[in-house]
Amino acid sequence: MKVVSFLPAATKMIYDMGLQEYLYGVTFECPKEAADQPKVVRCILEGKNYSSIEIDRIFSASKAQGKSLYWVDDALLESIAPDVVFTQDICEVCNIDTVCTETAVMKLSKQPTLVPLSPNNLQDVFECAITIARALGKEEVALNYLAGLQKKTDHILDQLRANRAPLKRIMLMEWIEPIYNCGHWIPFQIAAAGGVDMLSNPGGDSIVTQWDKILKYNPEVLVIAPCGFDMKRSMEEMELLTSKPGWTDLDAVKNNQVYLADFDMFTQPSIGTLVEGIEALACMFHPEIFKADENITKKFINHSQSVKSFKSV
Repeated sequence: MKVVSFLPAATKMIYDMGLQEYLYGVTFECPKEAADQPKVVRCILEGKNYSSIEIDRIFSASKAQGKSLYWVDDALLESIAPDVVFTQDICEVCNIDTVCTETAVMKLSKQPTLVPLSPNNLQDVFECAITIARALGKEEVALNYLAGLQKKTDHILDQLRANRAPLKRIMLMEWIEPIYNCGHWIPFQIAAAGGVDMLSNPGGDSIVTQWDKILKYNPEVLVIAPCGFDMKRSMEEMELLTSKPGWTDLDAVKNNQVYLADFDMFTQPSIGTLVEGIEALACMFHPEIFKADENITKKFINHSQSVKSFKSV
């Protein structure tokens, strides 16, 4: 069986479950494990270092014109002749969507099975792993994989209960300029880590959120994790936030509880990386209870520390 993944999260889960022998093609932004795989999906933003504002403008213009930011290497896809193609319908900014995929697939001489993965909440992402494995005839592999991840989230919940940890007032930003709140599965991650984000949109799209609304909400902990950005890339644009009126009045700023985090723990819906995100959030919200292991420590940083760290690089 030959599989092509048009979705980085699907690619990541395929590797995490040890099913990469079936994988014959990926997108340009799939995780490092797939670096040697043929790149079937490309993007007009690939290799460019646009700012948050520029990316937002490019996407808005493309959407208004009915165009996609992504394109498929039709010749490469034809040569692979996949049996299964994994795609999505969650975000047309982050990844190629099912409509564009269907257009490309219609041209193929051999018609593969399209498997859309479109989770809305955290439980949906767990089920996506089962959907992937089932499509490959390996459902038991997914069940074993998920059981291990469930133990990690259960441990966090047990520790929160044992320590009677109070819910922290959180905001997680999915974009810096304009500011977007968090949506879909991320509010559920926050809840699993001992926090609540009252500005979020559980199970739905993230939306532009006005600064005065954030000031009134006054989060205790602020997490900056723009989609597609690692910590260093986010740091390059932090002045857009720190220069805003009232920034220093936020409880999160006054109490040194502003964090930068790698996007893949939140806006890439691979269940393994999302569980890493829950572990990281628990350490941010309740450092007196949770200590991150070495792998998680590399994926988030306190803003005050990041100023020193990234200036020295």
